[in-house]
Amino acid sequence: MRKGLLVLVSGPSGTGKGTVCNLLREKHPELAYSISATTRQPRPGEVDGVNYYFYDKAKFEAMIEAGELLEWANVYGNYYGTPKQAVLDRLEAGEDILLEIDTQGALNVMEAMPEGLYVFLLPPSLEELEKRLRGRGTETEESIARRLGAAKEEIGRAVKYRYVVVNDTVEKAEETIANIIAAEHNRTDLNEDLLKALK
Repeated sequence: MRKGLLVLVSGPSGTGKGTVCNLLREKHPELAYSISATTRQPRPGEVDGVNYYFYDKAKFEAMIEAGELLEWANVYGNYYGTPKQAVLDRLEAGEDILLEIDTQGALNVMEAMPEGLYVFLLPPSLEELEKRLRGRGTETEESIARRLGAAKEEIGRAVKYRYVVVNDTVEKAEETIANIIAAEHNRTDLNEDLLKALK
């Protein structure tokens, strides 16, 4: 049985990572989803254990200390991280697993698991990114300015990813990522057992 594929999607805040990943999961229910942990407050409609595991700072820091996170980062004053064991268990069981995390955390995952599939989601333009952030209706002017500044810095990290996908429409971005995943399953280094069996 083949090992599962770690699929990581990240990009600047407001790029539409959540929307694209939700459509990807809807169209490909076989793709397992890694639920991240965070210390930030839930947004309207978010459910603990479904969208995120919402932990207090003390519990999160205890997990860091115990080495229970595949990656973690402090983003805009809140902790975010990926519980490690759940990811490893699913990969060993042959499941593909989707991680939707920020670029800071992604760089840590790349170090720990260089064989993963890393996709950087880009906005069509910085102007469109600002429009999307304003459209949320949850950001202050200060927050928007900070996120736009961070976006420019994050886009500079895109060269560390294997693929970049522009999210001009959610449907097109989802289809592109799905095609990338399908292609990755045909990599020779992921099919060594099949090649050996046919010698």
